[in-house]
Amino acid sequence: MFKRFARLRVVALVGGLLLTSACTASNSSAPAPYTEGTEYVTLPAPAQRYSSDGKVEVVEVFSYGCVHCAHFAPIAEQMRKQLPAGVVFKLVPAAFNDEWLPYARAFYAAKQLGVVDQTHLALFQAKFDEHYPISTLDELADFYASKGVDRAKFLSIASSDEVTAQIKRDMTFFQKWQIDGTPTIVVDGKYRNEKIKTLDQLSALTQWLVKRELNGK
Repeated sequence: MFKRFARLRVVALVGGLLLTSACTASNSSAPAPYTEGTEYVTLPAPAQRYSSDGKVEVVEVFSYGCVHCAHFAPIAEQMRKQLPAGVVFKLVPAAFNDEWLPYARAFYAAKQLGVVDQTHLALFQAKFDEHYPISTLDELADFYASKGVDRAKFLSIASSDEVTAQIKRDMTFFQKWQIDGTPTIVVDGKYRNEKIKTLDQLSALTQWLVKRELNGK
């Protein structure tokens, strides 16, 4: 089962809201069909999509500070490759506390610099497998510089008002989606995973919800 850890105070950037971090280890997938209220929940209408690009949308809410997101990252990458046409996969970083805020800033800087594809799995590996000290924004800048990114440009973008505003915007979605842990998947702003036993099951559930949404459209 997912383990629930101590409640984490949201960064002062947003303030007030308390969320929890959820996580698990990866085992085998449970077979579909899945039950509403057990493996997934339907979110309150109307649907709260992250974007309006017209495709079925899969959002993974994650943090580079979450070891369980690190475990899920290669599974999610394989899942992304298996998603059918007409589906878009989006990563959205969660700044649920002061420790996770630099990771959210780093993600948006990497996204603006066009290096997420090259660095996403590598950052998890460096932090959790190779145990490099990657916690502060300066340490994150060193990591991205080692991948060929201009360090000064990275820090400028990561600390910008634009990125701050984006993180605030993300938090409003997390509230609407009733997210209390990471990694969490939201499909088309309508469905969110709930009581998931394994990370492989999370992947299988996501694909099942996607096919259901495509058939509905």
